[in-house]
Amino acid sequence: MKKVVDVSLPIGPVHPCFKEPARIKCETAGERVIATEVELGYVKKGIEKIMVGRPWQETIFLAERVCGICSVVHNTAIVGALEKISGIAVSPRAMHLRIILNELDRMQSHLLANYSYCYTIEHETLAMYLLNLRETVMDAIEIMTGTRIMAAYVVPGGVREDISAETAGKILDAIVHVEAELPRFVQMFATGPLIALRSKGIGVLSVADAKESGVVGPTARASGIAHDAREQEPLYAGLGWHMITRSEGDNFARIMLRFDELFQSAAIIKNALARLPDGPVRLGGRVTAGRTKHTIEAPRGDLTYDIEVDENGQVISVAIQTPSIMNVEVGSHAMMKNLASAADVTSTFISADPCIACAER
Repeated sequence: MKKVVDVSLPIGPVHPCFKEPARIKCETAGERVIATEVELGYVKKGIEKIMVGRPWQETIFLAERVCGICSVVHNTAIVGALEKISGIAVSPRAMHLRIILNELDRMQSHLLANYSYCYTIEHETLAMYLLNLRETVMDAIEIMTGTRIMAAYVVPGGVREDISAETAGKILDAIVHVEAELPRFVQMFATGPLIALRSKGIGVLSVADAKESGVVGPTARASGIAHDAREQEPLYAGLGWHMITRSEGDNFARIMLRFDELFQSAAIIKNALARLPDGPVRLGGRVTAGRTKHTIEAPRGDLTYDIEVDENGQVISVAIQTPSIMNVEVGSHAMMKNLASAADVTSTFISADPCIACAER
């Protein structure tokens, strides 16, 4: 980065506001931030390389280990790619169960993202409320799958195991509890004067910059970009999904959009539980040779697996495109550019909900 200003201010890689290590190099003129550059590479795992030459059964487990927070969606994405290659059908009951689990995963991720933002702007009371509420969702995931993360619940042709009526009732109770508690926390965020000072009009991402950068997920939708991969799945629309966008494009809009999507995910889960069809949860099928590219909507945006397998089911090549790659870049070059205060760098970075583990898979 060319030095054109008063002070070069490094933030991270170890920082109390960061869930994962990243370094933000800031160029400042007085208090104003002129430019930033995000430096990654502290937790590179090389999982794509490790997958090559291994049977598909092992790669399902490896995909979950790209990121603990996103383990459900990585499991779903790689299995979906294998099903597309092999023409494996999924039963209606299994499709509903997959949606229930993925929306639970979206809820815990959004609650964690909004917790992180509130903690970063030093609203620790609201942050702790949100983190505590997330535990209710994590408990529901554990009730459904047997574990909080890395459950390997989605398998080719369906899901690993069915849920009983009792389990469905417990999941529903958890969702009802979240729906009862969440409006109070949203009201605290929407009307808090401290939050408004630290969030409104800060870290603005224009529609033009959003389109040019290829930003995805809630970060894009908060700037008015109507894109969500769930739009391509007809079952979602039947369960009450619709596109949610905001126009402000600032830190406040990104957090509020995730709150909006929390309510929508809760409604989708309730509808899926109410309409859960009878039938098997896993159909037969064999993984065959081929290559495909498969995209689904992760909590942070488009997650794509480009994978090729041979006739024995071994992986020849795999490339994973995670949403945080684009979102981190746009944060550096657009959202954090010309901030009025260096104190807003961390909060603006966190408002995009960067997943460093996914980015450094």
